[in-house]
Formats: sequence, C-alpha cells, structure tokens
Amino acid sequence: MELIGTIPANLTNFILVTVFSLLIGLSQRRIHSLTNEMSHTFGTDRTFTFIGILGFILFLLGGPAVYLFMGGGLVLAMVMGISYFYHIRDFKDYGATTIVVAMITYCLGPLVLTQPLWMVLLIVVTVLILTELKETFASISLKFDRYEFITLAKFLIIAGVILPILPDGPIIRGLSLTPYKIWLAIVVISSISYCSYLLKKFIFPNASIILSGIFGGLYSSTATTIILAKKSRKEPQHLQQYMAGIIFATAVMYLRILILILIFSQPLFSLVWQYFLGLFLLTVVIGLVILFYRNKTVTTFDQELQVDKNPLEFKVSLIFAALYVAFTFITYQVLSRFGTAGLNVLSYLVGLTDIDPFLINLFQGKYGIPMNAIMVATFQAIVSNNALKMAYAVFFGPKTARVYLIPGFLLIIAVTIVVIIFVY
Repeated sequence: MELIGTIPANLTNFILVTVFSLLIGLSQRRIHSLTNEMSHTFGTDRTFTFIGILGFILFLLGGPAVYLFMGGGLVLAMVMGISYFYHIRDFKDYGATTIVVAMITYCLGPLVLTQPLWMVLLIVVTVLILTELKETFASISLKFDRYEFITLAKFLIIAGVILPILPDGPIIRGLSLTPYKIWLAIVVISSISYCSYLLKKFIFPNASIILSGIFGGLYSSTATTIILAKKSRKEPQHLQQYMAGIIFATAVMYLRILILILIFSQPLFSLVWQYFLGLFLLTVVIGLVILFYRNKTVTTFDQELQVDKNPLEFKVSLIFAALYVAFTFITYQVLSRFGTAGLNVLSYLVGLTDIDPFLINLFQGKYGIPMNAIMVATFQAIVSNNALKMAYAVFFGPKTARVYLIPGFLLIIAVTIVVIIFVY
C-alpha cells in the first residue's frame, strides 16, 4: 500500500488515458474490420491511443488556461474534416461516428485529470457500448412504427411536463386529494404498463405463452387471464401453458402491487414485503407445477399474443383517473360513516373491479387509518380479485382448465386469507 502511495498521480492518469484510448481504438478496429473498411478508415487502435495521449499532454502543458488544448482540438478537427471530405468523395460514405468518437477520445485527458474516475469510466463504457450496438439499433429501429415516437412523446409529457407543474394543494378541504397525487398515480401505472409494453415488443418479440402471461401481469392480470383463457379454447393442445401463464400473471400482480407500495408508502413496504414475496413465490411454484406436470411441450410461441394495445391511450388514462377520484370519495365516505368495518366490506367489493386505484389511495395514507387496517384491506382486495380471475378463467376457458385453475387459485386464496388472519 505504501508503494502505491508513492506512484505519481500523473503517471496513474497517463496510464488510464492510454488504456481507455486503446480500448476505444481496439473497438474501432474490430468494427471496421468486420465491415471491410480498414483500408479507408481514419484510424483505429494506435491512432486513437495517440489522440488520447495528445489531449492529455496539451491539457497538462496549457495549465489553468486551456487555449493550447483547444488549439490542438481545432487542428485535430481540421485534419479529420479533410479526411472526412475525401472519404465522402471517394467512397460515398457519410458516416461520421469515427470522427465523433475520436474527439471524445481527445477529451479523455482533461476528463481523467479533472473528473472522478466513475464519470470517466461511465463515458468510456457508454462509447464502447454504443459503437458496438450499431446493428442492434438498426434492427430495433425497423420494429418502430410511426406511432412509437408519438407514444414516447406522450409518456414524456405525462411524466416529465405535466406532473411537475401540477399543484399539490387539496381540491376539497379535509380530503387529501390533490391534482399532483391524481396525476402521480397515473404516471406510476403508465410507467409500469409502458415498460411491459416495451419489453414485450422490443426485447422479447417472440415471447412464449408464459412470457405473455408474465408481461401481461405487469399491466393487468385480470385482462391477461381473460385473453389467455379465451386462447386456450382455440389451442387445447397447449392448455397447461395457458393455465400456467394465467397463474404467472397473478404472481407478477403481487410484485406490481409491492412496487406500488414501495413508491407510495415505504413504512407499509417494510411491514408487508415478506408477505408479498412469499405469496409471489408460492404462486410461481403453483404455476411451475401446472406447467411441467406431465407436460412435454413448453416452448411453443404464439405471435397473436404479441399484439398489444398501447397502454398510454389517453382514454385509458382518463378512465384510471376517474376511478382514482371515485374511489377517493367512496373510501372517504365509507370510513367516515362506517369506519374500518366499512373499509373491509369495500375492499372485497373493489376486488371485482380494477383494484389499483383503490390500493393507491390507501397507500398514499390520505385517511389516517392504521397500517394494519391498510394491510388487511389490501389483501382482502387481492383475495376478491383472485376469486374473480378464477371465475373468468373457468368461464372463458375450456372445461378441462378447471382441473388446473380451481385448485391453484383456491390454494393461493387460502394462503392469502391466512396472511389476513395473521396481520389482522
């Protein structure tokens, strides 16, 4: 350790600049060798290493004034500009990535000398990843239709523009219902739905029936249950996979609700996370049993399940906002007139609809009710919702589905009731 402390700082910095520049240069060599452009490229490993070292030297010699470094950068840019002109003239290739990467390499010296190491590493790793993912980005761009960027713009407006400017003052005196909290609930649900949408479309485009259930559970386990149950009627040869997908959608529902609790109520999260994790694992095990019990075909794919409605449709947001506001008033009135006994009844009734608006209301702590009452109401709503999904699956699916679904859901519901008794 004492020997390391005697190493001059500039020696360490020089080694870092050289290694980082060489790595970027080696990456450029690999890319150009794959595209057979080595004979007419601006430079690769040695050239980029020398560019990095040059930036390091000029920044050191310039001292507090950076005119020498800036002058060197201007000369380098002129040389690369001339090379780029002839490159376009001779090869009709307009790509400028190599030149941009070379300028970033030139800046590594000042970065190493003035910025923390994690920042320099982040920049180098980002450059390496982005240059290596050229073909990946090209294939992803082909999957975008003309509405994808409009969807992204809508999401950014919802989360980054509208939310920060909304007031956080109560709309009605005595009722903790603010425009900010209403829209925050919409943003959270939209974020989970949008992530599920992107994963399914771009990362797992050929998702199996099982993955369709998992991603569907991130958005709506009830809607996914209905879709998979209907599909199982048309493809009875894959019945177990559809039934397992339904169970996995319910398993992911527990994780989705746990994420909502973490976002809106950290104290509640510290009390219930182990119950939710246990119910999640139990549901996963039940799904695996259904999937693998005397079933030898577990790798089929279903392209029809990949066609998803965009989760950011404005109509969906309005419906969610309306439900959120409605449950706020209903919950307030029930608690005012009937107390926690009324809340228990309401939680079971809510399970027959969309439980997320109701649960988010509870998690935001608007009503001053005890934590254990919130926990009980949450699990009661889940029990009711799971019973509804079991009924939907039995109704929309074939009769043979009952052998798998009824025992599975009844076990999940029974264990959840045990949890309710334990936390009551």
